[in-house]
Amino acid sequence: MNKLDINFKNLVNSFKILSKDNILENIKDTYLKIDDFNKHAIENFLGQFNYWGKLSYENKEFEELEKRAEVLKDHGNDFASLYNKLEDYRSKQVLYGILNYWYNNDFSNLDIARENNFRQYFDLDLIKTNSEEVFVDVGAYTGDTILSYINYFGKYKKIYGYEITEDSIKIMQNNLKDYPNIIIKRNALGSVYKEFYIASNETSASANKITDIGNNKVTSVTLDDDIKEKVTLIKMDIEGSEEQALIGAINHIKKDTPKLLIAVYHNHDDLWKLPKLIDTINPNYKYYLRYFGNKYYPTEVVLMALPK
Repeated sequence: MNKLDINFKNLVNSFKILSKDNILENIKDTYLKIDDFNKHAIENFLGQFNYWGKLSYENKEFEELEKRAEVLKDHGNDFASLYNKLEDYRSKQVLYGILNYWYNNDFSNLDIARENNFRQYFDLDLIKTNSEEVFVDVGAYTGDTILSYINYFGKYKKIYGYEITEDSIKIMQNNLKDYPNIIIKRNALGSVYKEFYIASNETSASANKITDIGNNKVTSVTLDDDIKEKVTLIKMDIEGSEEQALIGAINHIKKDTPKLLIAVYHNHDDLWKLPKLIDTINPNYKYYLRYFGNKYYPTEVVLMALPK
């Protein structure tokens, strides 16, 4: 057992021993000790995206901290199980860095865990491709991840890009116009066929979400119904809807065992919940975590589930 293993074990054990109120008290105490400049930066960032909960030390509003305390107390065993399943030291450093940040508001371990060698989603030490690759990009935005894939690997059989925002699709079509066998679909992916509306995010169109009311209609489909050929690689970054999209891709995950690159940072539960879900669908995966965000708040966390 190395030092990281010991630190992680001690951290998770503290969640088991302490009450939820004690955990929240520590989170608040350490948060309030952060200098005002960084507190404002964190709170301004959280205020731009309606994912994690409200946080304002001046207004004594601590919803985001309360959500941290809840998940740490209720799911310590799930985090321990995930830690044991992770295949490499870097992945374990990411998980420890996130949980230590949530509990101790410690930036240093997040900075250590950050991936500096590769572009988001593609760790070339782990991801291998060939000319028969069928890549499905769910939340394709302007095609930036597809372009990264092409620049890194250069070979594929077909690429599907799912996006719900019309302006982003127009940019993506222009960005990808010179590449063959790329199919762009204006659909959300979920667990059932359903019509939704787009809720726009003022900060970035990449953070647009789907809602039950509005004017800009979009159809949600399942991956299992929409693509019948074998799928070999799936990337998902869809603002917290990843769980439902995975459920809608159960048959592909069971039969094809595609490489999965899944965002697990849009709430406090996906980090433990999504690998657990994938494992129940198909146990033939190895798990890795990579962190592509900044050192001030744990976003851009990618779960890599790769065939054994």
